[in-house]
Amino acid sequence: MASVPSLASTVQQRLADGLSAALPDAASADPLLRRSDRADFQANGILALAKQLKGNPRELATKVVEAIPANDVLKEIEVSGPGFLNITVTDAAIVDTLAARAADARLGVPFNESAGTTVIDYAQPNVAKEMHVGHLRSAVIGAAMVEILEFTGETVVRRHHIGDWGTQFGMLIQYLIEHPHELDHSSEAEVSGEEAMSNLNRLYKASRALFDSDEEFKTRARARVVDLQAGDEETLALWQRFVDESKIYFYSVFDKLDMDIRDGDVVGESGYNDMLAETCRILEESGVAVRSEGALCVFFDDVKGPDGNPTPLIVQKSDGGFGYAATDLSAIRDRVQNLKATSLLYVVDARQSLHFKMVFETARRAGWLNDEVKAVQLAFGTVLGKDGKPFKTREGETVRLVDLLDEAIDRASAVVREKAQDLTEAEIAERGAQVGIGAVKYADLSTSAARDYKFDLDQMVSLNGDTSVYLQYAYARIQSILRKAGDAKPVAHRELSLAASERALGLHLDGFGELVAEAAVEYAPHKLAAYLYQLASHYTTFYSECPVLKADTAEQVENRLFLCELTARTLHQGMALLGIRTPERL
Repeated sequence: MASVPSLASTVQQRLADGLSAALPDAASADPLLRRSDRADFQANGILALAKQLKGNPRELATKVVEAIPANDVLKEIEVSGPGFLNITVTDAAIVDTLAARAADARLGVPFNESAGTTVIDYAQPNVAKEMHVGHLRSAVIGAAMVEILEFTGETVVRRHHIGDWGTQFGMLIQYLIEHPHELDHSSEAEVSGEEAMSNLNRLYKASRALFDSDEEFKTRARARVVDLQAGDEETLALWQRFVDESKIYFYSVFDKLDMDIRDGDVVGESGYNDMLAETCRILEESGVAVRSEGALCVFFDDVKGPDGNPTPLIVQKSDGGFGYAATDLSAIRDRVQNLKATSLLYVVDARQSLHFKMVFETARRAGWLNDEVKAVQLAFGTVLGKDGKPFKTREGETVRLVDLLDEAIDRASAVVREKAQDLTEAEIAERGAQVGIGAVKYADLSTSAARDYKFDLDQMVSLNGDTSVYLQYAYARIQSILRKAGDAKPVAHRELSLAASERALGLHLDGFGELVAEAAVEYAPHKLAAYLYQLASHYTTFYSECPVLKADTAEQVENRLFLCELTARTLHQGMALLGIRTPERL
């Protein structure tokens, strides 16, 4: 396993050496290197340096260029404009670095040397409630961050903080006691997620109607909440039935989303019950929280209500009940002290930003978060309909997640069937699911998480434009070329000169490792999606300008097959980090 330095970092190093040779005082100056459309790279750090040294930037730039010894990486450095350096690397350097990447199972992507342990809190459905479109983003973004961080060497602990506690369970459990067969299954065979959810839905609606219309039932339901919180065995056993039934349904939805959710990672609100009283005691004894009108509160200078009065975080209500804050703070204690986390990442709707800001600040005051342990909310925006308003059905209902995924699979299957030459019906169904679910995930991940995005299935399953289908077809097309290559094998040839589109593709391939590192550090899967779309676009240009199997010489055929194969591996690895499949044939 060898990490491969990118050409950009090699060029950066050569420039830095030239800078310190020409200007010993400027040894630590940054050349400010970036990709350029004028040459392969442009460095504009000398402008700032000249200002600092009160010198002429063009003269300084010329001095630096003269101080760089001849080498096999830099083909040409041109001083342009007020003192920019336009840098062209040799074709051999591009092929060499790609050959080194191809020789490594990880494509030369280094592990993060300062990797720690991140607990990611994502995909948090509610027990006995249906998952809707609002649950999509937390699951999709969180799952991608798990893959990206693990690939860079981070130890990742997944946590699904499901809503499995609270006053509504009194109503549900009491109803089940009085109507004991409501959660029975139609047969001994395995229960489908659909059947589990329809049982829960029916029971929820019936118990809610009774709760709202029958005062005596309401009293019994409220007494049942007290039994649940006191740990009464019969009540807990019935509560567990609701959790188990809900899990059958959750897992069926996550399975459709092609997501690996493990039972041990599901630690709901109830998982922290034993810690709540102690969390409150610690906060009160340390003075972080104070009693106000009987409730235990934490106050902040910069959080005020519309009336100008401070709005506190309420950790314990005046009646002794615990709110979300007590649970969230207990979860932080558990994750830091027991799971040894160095980072806590919460993939949660942006509308909860104030709550988490207050919770994190409280945890810092308590000493659970500090310079060694950080907490970050990866806040995401809302899913909108084509009309730009929050996504609803025609009847104004929230859209069921299952319906949405089924429709995406149907649309994608139609696209696959239309293009399929030699696929069986079973293969079309399998690819349709991979393309449809990939399309939904990619539409979400290719938008910066903080922004709202429009859910437009026509656009998502389009073969043109920035869609996962475009990327999947680019991958499948490369596999088809590799199958047709016969005896010709992918081999790198450093002695060949490269066409412009080969160079562009090669330089983009070389940037994969640095891009993955950036997406991991910034919690920005959309940057990886953008990189992959650009990769497929570069490949499309290369494919249209450079014949692969009909190239002029045998060496050129091998070198172009080599570029094809490395592009496919990079697409496959990058898409896997986003949780998207790349079928070999489409």
